[in-house]
Amino acid sequence: MIIFFKYTLSVKILGVLIFLNLHSGLTEVKAKDHNVLLIAIDDLNDWVGCMNTNTAARTPNIDRLSKRGVLFTNAHCQAPICNPSRTSLMLGLRPSSTGIYVNNPWFRSLETTRSRMTMTQYFRKFGYRTMSAGKIFHGSKVDKLSFENYGPRPGQISEKDKRIQKDSPSKTRLWDFGPQNYDEKDHTDYQVSSWCLEQLKDEDEKPFFMAVGFYRPHVPMFAPEAYFKSRPLDKVVLPSVKADDRKDLPLAALDLIHNTLPPSHDWFVKSGKWKEAVQAYHACVTYTDRQVGRILDALDSSIYSKNTIVILFSDHGFHLGEKQMWAKRSLWERSTRVPLIVSLPDGLQGKRCSKPVELLSIYPTLVEACGLPAIDDLDGVSIKPLLDDPSREWRFPALTTFKKGNHSVRSERYRYIQYFDGSEEFYDHMNDPEEWVNLSSDDRYESLIKKHANMLKETLRKNENKTSKKS
Repeated sequence: MIIFFKYTLSVKILGVLIFLNLHSGLTEVKAKDHNVLLIAIDDLNDWVGCMNTNTAARTPNIDRLSKRGVLFTNAHCQAPICNPSRTSLMLGLRPSSTGIYVNNPWFRSLETTRSRMTMTQYFRKFGYRTMSAGKIFHGSKVDKLSFENYGPRPGQISEKDKRIQKDSPSKTRLWDFGPQNYDEKDHTDYQVSSWCLEQLKDEDEKPFFMAVGFYRPHVPMFAPEAYFKSRPLDKVVLPSVKADDRKDLPLAALDLIHNTLPPSHDWFVKSGKWKEAVQAYHACVTYTDRQVGRILDALDSSIYSKNTIVILFSDHGFHLGEKQMWAKRSLWERSTRVPLIVSLPDGLQGKRCSKPVELLSIYPTLVEACGLPAIDDLDGVSIKPLLDDPSREWRFPALTTFKKGNHSVRSERYRYIQYFDGSEEFYDHMNDPEEWVNLSSDDRYESLIKKHANMLKETLRKNENKTSKKS
């Protein structure tokens, strides 16, 4: 490990010089010799083995990563749709701070965010090699300021993919699902993981920040045929759906979730395709888990095995019929809850944390864990204290925003939703994990509802103050 002793000294000197140039008045930077491996999985909800929410989940590699770090079982995205979620994570700002609420615009095209320093851009300033493959930014956009080295970004549909659901009423070909019978090595996510394996063979004294993004289980839910064979349709268990689940929802909620891209839940039920879609989702998750395993194996056999931080997350959840919905784009648990695993060198192993945390926290957490200077205008807070003690007191809620003025607040037990018109939803997850009973009009919960509404108001106020100071 002589190579890393040399590197530690050089990166400290480099960090001091750069930081002094950026921030006058500070004299020392305690950079650590940690690499960062960031693994993003598109549309992965909590159907993961270690999350203990679905007995059909088969994710041995994600599960083994959870045993090497801390699994956050109450982690939530900042937007239940791709572009604002990934923008929020990479910029360290909420959608309400960036003004980016849906899949357009690209943050570099806005005057207010085009010069904002992304997470990897910040690490690059301190001597990190930054590289990426697959989907990190929405649409797999290339941002040369964020990553100096790009691997394959093969997209969501391969030229070898054959259409399966030819009778789907969806207007986009993306809404397809089923097995594909060509060689697994030709599948897009396999190509992405193969590129990452090659990078881990490259021995370099400079630390790296590698971000890899897998497409599946995003639609079209295609995976090699072998991953379907172990899941016969007659063994597929459908999620629980309550027929009159929407009767206690405000009109603003119904308007917000209106989405014409996926087929309706009624189509899935009447066509008999519901089980096929659930089968395909599970198959895609297990297929992606295999790619995660390939990368972990390569990391373990590399010179970087002892000094690399590994973070695995999903950009948002995914409905498969719950609340009579498909895809994301809601402020309910199925859309906002995501797996989040953080594995630190010499950190806690095999621990679980039920405190509400946000993907927004990844940026400041990595900055702290790697010993880089803290950034004072990020909206998120570092969860490093929870990595040291998962059961410690935690006063921060998890906020999710979908379109302007619509927010959810997740505490350890409850979910509160406030829409742009002031209408509300409130759920007790201890007694109602499916969010079937909206308690917002129940007088017994008045004080709790007010408490969560104040959490929302106070969090947004603090973020607005940071934004105004920055501008």
